Parts: sequence; structure tokens; C-alpha cells
Amino acid sequence: MPEKKSRFRLLLTVNILLIVAAIYISLTNGVFDMSVMDVVRTLLRIEPSADHDLVIFDFRLPRIVIAALVGFGLGIAGAVIQGITRNGLADPGILGINAGAGAAIVAFMFFFQGKFTEASWFSIMAMPLFGLTGGLLAAALIYMFAWRKGTLDPQRLILVGIAIGSGLGAVSLYLSLKMNPNDFEMATVWLTGSIWNANWTHITGMLPWLILLSPVLLRKAHVLDLMQLSEESVKSLGVLVEKERNRLLLSSIGIVSACVSVSGSIGFVGLMAPHIAKRLTGIAHRHVLPLSGMIGMLMVVAADFIAKTVFTPVELPVGIVISIIGVPYFFYLLSRARR
Repeated sequence: MPEKKSRFRLLLTVNILLIVAAIYISLTNGVFDMSVMDVVRTLLRIEPSADHDLVIFDFRLPRIVIAALVGFGLGIAGAVIQGITRNGLADPGILGINAGAGAAIVAFMFFFQGKFTEASWFSIMAMPLFGLTGGLLAAALIYMFAWRKGTLDPQRLILVGIAIGSGLGAVSLYLSLKMNPNDFEMATVWLTGSIWNANWTHITGMLPWLILLSPVLLRKAHVLDLMQLSEESVKSLGVLVEKERNRLLLSSIGIVSACVSVSGSIGFVGLMAPHIAKRLTGIAHRHVLPLSGMIGMLMVVAADFIAKTVFTPVELPVGIVISIIGVPYFFYLLSRARR
């Protein structure tokens, strides 16, 4: 046990150092390169420059913070969803939860088109609520069709999730095509998974969800460990399975919806981060959950830097960069599952 704790602390420390390195590279490199001393002087307000203030506080820092929060949220939510379903191939994107939240937010854009700006307080605060509604609807449909003989069938869960995700994606596309040109452009960029227009208002809108719901998931790590047993075994231990599952699922959907509301649908983070965490630290969820969040944070921050610099002056959506890595990894997991 002490060895596992020390290993977990070492992994967490290494991951934090990698995140700090990714943040440093993202802050100092880009179309407008800056030295580390420029960044330090700007942050500490030592002879601040208007140009440096604009680049750091208006463009780069909000984007990095959003990427870090979204990565953490998707990573921890993905680990919980895999634990609830006892299926290593489950993730918010593959199960259609991202698509449900995205469809609801696109519907919000459609019905209020032309009546709000992307950075208005009304839209920033309302979009996570719409996303939560859509995510809950998607989860309810998935449960309804995947429930078989009183239990949740993991194989049916994946198939149903993919089908519902595709259907809700089609709904999002249809609604976006009916929008006026300005809102259509906003919705199209957002649907691909992009944080290019991140600002401090977005951070204010999503941060309360992470602060409130992440501790709920972390405190239930022992319940997720028990849920890896059979349904009968868990009930015999006195665990209220359905109550705990619903609480965990609702909290995960809330976090995913908050992330989707500011970044669009970024897939595969919730799939890859928990798998990497389990390979590094074992299957105990008290270690898997925080490490999954940190790995997800590193993935999105690094992917966002690649997205904005590799094809300069053209910028790729961060969701496409992660998908380039995620699709082969998904096929790798499928081949392992078959074996």
C-alpha cells in the first residue's frame, strides 16, 4: 500500500510538471513569441507592456485555463462513466452524452439566434443548463434501450450510445443549417470542438460546475471500486446501487455539459485518459480519478497548442487534433477487447 501511494504521488508530480511545461510553451510560443522573462514581468506587473498584456491576458491565458479545465472535467467524467458501466470502451463522446449536450446547446443557439452574443452573460450561464438537459435526455435514452433483464448490458450500451449520438449529431447539423449565417458560423466552429474564442467569462460560467461536482465524484471513488463487482455482490454489501449510479451519472453529465458549453464536442479525452491512468497506477479509483483528470488536462492543453501553431496561420479545432490520436487508440482498445 505505501508503495502504491508513493507511486501515485510520483505520477501526479510528473504529470503536474508536464502540464506546467505545456503551459509555459503555450504561453511563450505562437505568432507573437515571448521570452519567459516577458511572461514573468507581465504576470508580476513589473514594467507591463500593453502588447504583452493583450497577448497573455486576452488571448493565451484564458485559452490555456479553459483547455485545462475542460481536459480535467472530461478525464474525470470519463473515468466515472467507465466505472459505472463496467465498460472500458465507454466515454461521454462515444455514449452520445456529448452529442446530447451539444444538440441542446445548438437548439439554444437556434431559438435565440441573433438575440445574444457568444460572450454575453445570459448565454454563458444558460448554455451549461441546456447542455445538462440534453445530456440527461441522451443518458435516459441510452439507459432505456441498453437495459436488459434488469441489468445494464455493456455491449448494448456502446451500440445504443453510438446510434443515439449519431442521431443527435444529425439534429445538431439540421438546426445549424437553419440558422442565420452569423450563428451558423459560430455553431459550426463550436461543434468541431474549439476553444479559440475562450475568454474569462467562459471560465466564470463553467468553473462553478467543476468546483461543485468534482468533489462529489472523488468522494465516491470507493463506490466505483465496489461497482466493478457483480450487481448482486454490490447489493449484498449494502450499497444502494441505483441511487449511487444515478448520483454519479448525474454529476458526470453536469461536468460534461459544462465542458461542452465552452469547448464544443471534444471526443476521446474521456476514453484515453482513464485507460492511461489505469495502466500507470492500477484500478483503485481513488488514484484513477485524479490522475485521469490531470492526464486529460495535459492532453487538451498540448492538443490546443498543436492546433493553433502547427498549421499557422490556419488554426485547427482542438477536437480534430485529439481525434487524430483518439481514433487509432479506440481501434487498439477494440482489438484488445476482442482478444
